[in-house]
Amino acid sequence: MGWLAAGADHEVRLDAGRVVARNRQGRVLRSVPKAVRETEAYLELRQLHEWLVRHETACREQVEQWLVRSLPVPTALIVEVWADEAWRAPLRDLVVMPVDDAGRWDTDRAGLLRDADVDKGLGVVDLDGETGRLTSTQIVLPHPVRLPDLTDLREFATDLGVKQGTRQLFREVWTRPDDADARRRELTRYAAAHYRELRHLQARATAAGYRVQGGTATVKIWEDGVPVVASVWIGEGDPAWETETGPLGFTDPAGGPVRPDDVGPVAWSEGMRMAAALHAGRVIAEDEESA
Repeated sequence: MGWLAAGADHEVRLDAGRVVARNRQGRVLRSVPKAVRETEAYLELRQLHEWLVRHETACREQVEQWLVRSLPVPTALIVEVWADEAWRAPLRDLVVMPVDDAGRWDTDRAGLLRDADVDKGLGVVDLDGETGRLTSTQIVLPHPVRLPDLTDLREFATDLGVKQGTRQLFREVWTRPDDADARRRELTRYAAAHYRELRHLQARATAAGYRVQGGTATVKIWEDGVPVVASVWIGEGDPAWETETGPLGFTDPAGGPVRPDDVGPVAWSEGMRMAAALHAGRVIAEDEESA
């Protein structure tokens, strides 16, 4: 952006996410003088930067929601926001596919999102490396556990050097076992992760984006539009107390239990992903290190 006058002897602008100043001779200063920090121009730029950060965060979170929920998104909406880098960065190179009027996914036309145009629709690159256009009214950004060709898509993306702004293709996924006993065993797979202090586990859960309340870390997932809550006991009481994680469980929003047999593939994967993330920060025992 251009330079704005900040007092009689300085100008300011946003540069790489921070406010910088230059003097009358045009030399960019290493730090912004106190007098400049008190000008209206400087304060407005600070407010603009804070708004931009909130905007970028909101865009990333919205795209993440579209991905996890795997619900249809209007193509016109993608076209509308594409010009904004805050939207384009988390959307570019995500696998998208058209959705027909009956809500069916056309997996044969899946491709990496590269462009959006009001007249031409969405530009994609398919698994054969061919460019094409999606002109359907709606598209979907599938959760990776619901992608039938995930392995091939990962290899294709690696060959192209794709770096997705939203973790999709290389998002950690867990497939729900077909056997009921195996499902029950999986729920305890990441239990008993020991932490020397409860606050460390709480901080890890919060930093990962999970809600911490009443001694549990939770994440709400929408499976085909139906909410399911995955939860892991992390302990309560004095933050300095030792603690360890409990098994993974699933409930409906009202707190009623959901049987493992009734948990959908996305909810299962995201619940296991949370349990694994909490388990990864545990204190490693000597016998684990030597194993």
